[in-house]
Amino acid sequence: MKKSVYSLVLMDDVVDAIDRLACRKQLSRSALINQILAEHVALLTPEQRMKDIFCRLEELMNETFRIQPQQGSSMLSMRSALRFKYKPTIRYVVELFREADGDAIGRLKVSFRTQNADLIAALDSFFRLISEVERQRLDGLSPAGCGYHISDGRYIREIHLPSGPGFSKPEAIGGAIASYIRLLDSLLKLYFDNIDSPLLARQLIEGAYNTYDEVLI
Repeated sequence: MKKSVYSLVLMDDVVDAIDRLACRKQLSRSALINQILAEHVALLTPEQRMKDIFCRLEELMNETFRIQPQQGSSMLSMRSALRFKYKPTIRYVVELFREADGDAIGRLKVSFRTQNADLIAALDSFFRLISEVERQRLDGLSPAGCGYHISDGRYIREIHLPSGPGFSKPEAIGGAIASYIRLLDSLLKLYFDNIDSPLLARQLIEGAYNTYDEVLI
């Protein structure tokens, strides 16, 4: 949404109250006033849109995931445990863009807190596999393609949604992201359950992904 500079004449007491509330919400004065006015005229701001997406996302994540305190209005972090040596924790971070970057509305970051070389190598192998499987599945569906970055057990993937009136609603976007994270988490655990049989693991990953009929992101 385009922004412009406007002059407002406000009472000092109102400004003081706005500043206190803005501080508690970790917003600037302008951002809070913009939010209050938008809510008053029933206009959905980018900040409210992100909040609605995250609320829906939290509602749909099951007991497998632990939602972490938000790092800001544009991010939501959650954790899931992996059945493997040292019981590493998987961290999923959803970052939404205030304004779409081309076809991308945000990015998903997956990481582990580990220095184990074998685990890092296995993670990189899985992320390369899932990226390959996804590219085959998404071929022709997104002209811009989907951006991936894989490095040292970390995975970053752009979030795209199909065009259409139904997918512009925050509830639909939150539902699509939740569905994808659940899928990715289940495929990651399936891979590690069969890590000693790479060919079988690949076949199982491809089979499970190809039965995924939710909204692709």
